[in-house]
Amino acid sequence: MRKKRALAGSGAALALGLAAGYPCLWRHACLTWGATAVEVHREMPGDALLPTAPLVTTRAVTVGAGPAEIWPWLVQMGPGRGGAYTYDWIENLMGLDMHSADRILPEFQDLGLGDTMRLGRNGPVMEVAGLDSGHALVFRSQDGAWVWSFGLYPSRHGTRLVSRNRIQPPDPSPLYRLFSLYVMEPGSLVMERRMLLGIKQRAEEPIAGR
Repeated sequence: MRKKRALAGSGAALALGLAAGYPCLWRHACLTWGATAVEVHREMPGDALLPTAPLVTTRAVTVGAGPAEIWPWLVQMGPGRGGAYTYDWIENLMGLDMHSADRILPEFQDLGLGDTMRLGRNGPVMEVAGLDSGHALVFRSQDGAWVWSFGLYPSRHGTRLVSRNRIQPPDPSPLYRLFSLYVMEPGSLVMERRMLLGIKQRAEEPIAGR
């Protein structure tokens, strides 16, 4: 019994230590996974739509393909469309009806400014607020609390795909801030990392001849 209690106490202490260290030691890496310092600080389309957002994430990946090969995968994203290229089973536990496509879907290539899509039955309605073919795609929630931007930047090794979220949390209470800090932020990294790598894999496949 003493050994079990000691192990439980050690586990609890470790968990508390990790939780206490996250804001100082790992949070920046969580919010900026894959992005360079230049990309984190660079202005992106959509920034002006929510300039004082208290939560900003900038995450990125290098895709071994040109912007023209990546763009179709971006414009077909969404529920009932091309999905989000992430963990569909997690998305669908939340009722988002995401089914990630493994091919370009011609019927979803005509995205236009003002087009909308609802994320789940009770989720936010996202509106296309910026559209620069081959360069930038910006979504904004109709309540103005979330701006999600994608930028395509040619590089020596292909294209840098950069995703930026600007978020105004709906609840300013301390409890919600703790939930956002320790659950939402790490969770968003898991899902968005998978999404970026999913787009990378799909855009590179034709080049690899697969």
